[in-house]
Amino acid sequence: MPTLIIGDLHGCAAELLDLLDKSGLASDDPIIAIGDLVDRGPDSPGVLRFFQQTPHARSILGNHERKHIRVLRGEIPPAPSQVIARQQIGEAGYPAAVAFMDSFPRFLELPEAILVHGFWEPGVPLSQQRETVLVGTLSGEDYLRQRFSWPWYAHYDGSKPLIVGHRDYSDGRQQPLIHQDRVYGIDTRCCYGGSLTGLLLPDFRLISVPSRGDHWGTLQRRYSALFTPGETPS
Repeated sequence: MPTLIIGDLHGCAAELLDLLDKSGLASDDPIIAIGDLVDRGPDSPGVLRFFQQTPHARSILGNHERKHIRVLRGEIPPAPSQVIARQQIGEAGYPAAVAFMDSFPRFLELPEAILVHGFWEPGVPLSQQRETVLVGTLSGEDYLRQRFSWPWYAHYDGSKPLIVGHRDYSDGRQQPLIHQDRVYGIDTRCCYGGSLTGLLLPDFRLISVPSRGDHWGTLQRRYSALFTPGETPS
């Protein structure tokens, strides 16, 4: 039975369906998102509904889900992308949506691979990795940069191949990262007009579909009245 691992969706519900059509999966084959289901794209509610309503689909936690969790707790102010996604979801449904995001595991270990959204600290067992590192927060990245040379994935020492999202590591070429057949980075910037990438296990076969547009640019223009001039998008 194949398993489809999907890169950062960021509200790109139409491209999700395009990728599923291309994958050739059976109706009950497992689907796992690498995190960042929401923000920056046109249909964060639609992506969340898919993962809520599809029994064989699940996601790990990304830094954007973590931001929504912390915003609702009052720990941080929302960035523009969280403000827009909250409007898309609606106030009535927002607490339940965030509770669903908070149920996502911070990592998954499959027979073939380890899945995290962000980064990995060498010399630390998977169960003891910092959440900020696994999820890919700025503080987690700063922590790694202070201790190891960059790029972080050159130091990967896990027992299985690692699949991550969070960053386009291809210098703007919007291609998946494959580092020594040990680290697979499958964020290819769909919400910016790139592509949506999936990885089919156990064969580690890459598939992708083109984005339908620069969704984040479109949303920023559509919701510009909500923000002060010069406010930094996120």
